[in-house]
Amino acid sequence: MLHDAGRRLSFIDVAGSPYDVGATLGRFGRAALNDHFQTSAAWRELDARRSDPRIGTMATIVRERFPRYWAELQGLAAGLELAFDDVFLWNCRGDIWAMAPDGCTTVQLPGSQHVIGHNEDGDPDFAGHCALAHVTSEGGNQFSAFVYPGSLPGHTFAATSAKLVQTVNNTRPLAGGAGTPRMVLARAVLDAPDLDAALALLRSSPRAGAFHLTLAQAGDERLLSVEFTAQALSVDRVEAARVHSNHLIHADTGRMSQIVTGSSGVRQRRGEALLDKTPQSEPQRRALGILWDAADPELPIYRTDPADSDVENTLATALFRVGADKVEWAVYDAAHEAARFDMRDGLVPVTG
Repeated sequence: MLHDAGRRLSFIDVAGSPYDVGATLGRFGRAALNDHFQTSAAWRELDARRSDPRIGTMATIVRERFPRYWAELQGLAAGLELAFDDVFLWNCRGDIWAMAPDGCTTVQLPGSQHVIGHNEDGDPDFAGHCALAHVTSEGGNQFSAFVYPGSLPGHTFAATSAKLVQTVNNTRPLAGGAGTPRMVLARAVLDAPDLDAALALLRSSPRAGAFHLTLAQAGDERLLSVEFTAQALSVDRVEAARVHSNHLIHADTGRMSQIVTGSSGVRQRRGEALLDKTPQSEPQRRALGILWDAADPELPIYRTDPADSDVENTLATALFRVGADKVEWAVYDAAHEAARFDMRDGLVPVTG
């Protein structure tokens, strides 16, 4: 484990049964999440919603349809030294509460080598308490993913041993459902062998909440933008440069009733404007230039204000290059600085 006592991003290596994986992740996040629960307005909101009848249905679905992730959640609770019901509720936060503090911005640049850039925006309380986790879970793909204290991996950004890349953006439709928690679905995508299997999973599973996913895989020409809600699934093949923030924008899902925060609206418009102003010949610099933009003093794309209107700060930036036979990627925990972790056709940071 590589850990920095400041506000830097850690690297952790996690292996074993699904329960063991969850327990290790729980121990990593124990102090931070327990501290967070003492003062968090988000936890108070969720605690007040624990009688929502959908939660029991969601638990049954996960236990019966996704036993590996149920075991991962059980291990997570043990490692956190928290009641399982509290941990399950925390991992359903966006399914039962539209304003859960999960943000993000993604830049999608298709080409012979797709470039995907992603800002991971989350609760400022977790700055310095997150990690890039390399996970080897028995019965599933190896992967490396950004992880938050107390949360299943998968709902942020990740690359897998199947050379599949996923980045995830929060969305806030007003209508939910009593299906699979969205964080469990995003976790399940990391075990998919290919893009078609990932889409089949999303289509066939009852869904509770909503996410936007950017998906790509080495050797597959497709770069996909996927919006799913409890009621709908929309899959667009990205043929031209795009930006996605935290609301539904596809033609067939963007008309749904949803909350579009001031930050999400400004980041979407600013990102689209920057696409027209940045050089297409340098896609990596183009993506980072957009993601690190802070020109708007109140609602920037790169977010560092502890008083952010959505209670979100940029905790990491990921840049993926998805080619014909490999995925190369880097993770930054500060804008305009060298990468914190550099992965060259692999899941573990190179050294030297």
